[in-house]
Amino acid sequence: MLRGNRIALRARYEEDIPILRTGLYDDVVNSSRAEAGPWRPVSPGSKDPRLVVDDTQERHVPFSVVELDGGALVGSASLWGIDNHNRLAHIGLGLLPASRGKGYGTDVVDVLCQYGFVVRGLRRLQIETLEDNAAMLGAAERNGFVREGVLRSSAWVMGEFLDEVLLGLLDHEWKAGRAA
Repeated sequence: MLRGNRIALRARYEEDIPILRTGLYDDVVNSSRAEAGPWRPVSPGSKDPRLVVDDTQERHVPFSVVELDGGALVGSASLWGIDNHNRLAHIGLGLLPASRGKGYGTDVVDVLCQYGFVVRGLRRLQIETLEDNAAMLGAAERNGFVREGVLRSSAWVMGEFLDEVLLGLLDHEWKAGRAA
């Protein structure tokens, strides 16, 4: 388990899956904003690839996010698109509706940085998020991520194209920010 100030990242448990599916993916609008493809319903009990862990998959490391105080499940987080040759990966996270707006996102991003830079030895982490996702933009920037560009009209979301913001962080920048 990886610990932050208020949350921990742990392995995904089987009992997490129905809670995460209901809280994150049954909501058409939220799921459409978080996923790269169109929303579609997933039958209960099916092997939803967004949530079921494939331990043989080296390029995607999913976590369940839990509160340190009490251990309640509050969301999902991952390092994905891990490229060991170029030593980079992408960060993704989703918090259950009742857990949003409590500052957990900033802590999740920090712990994912610890995992990526310290445990995995990566050199670069990046985030792509919709331009109106103030919570993710704030969590990223509070952890030292820098806006590197805008991917204009790159995301089809609920009937319209939206811009995505690309943010990046290098290992030495993250380490310097922690020493300050």
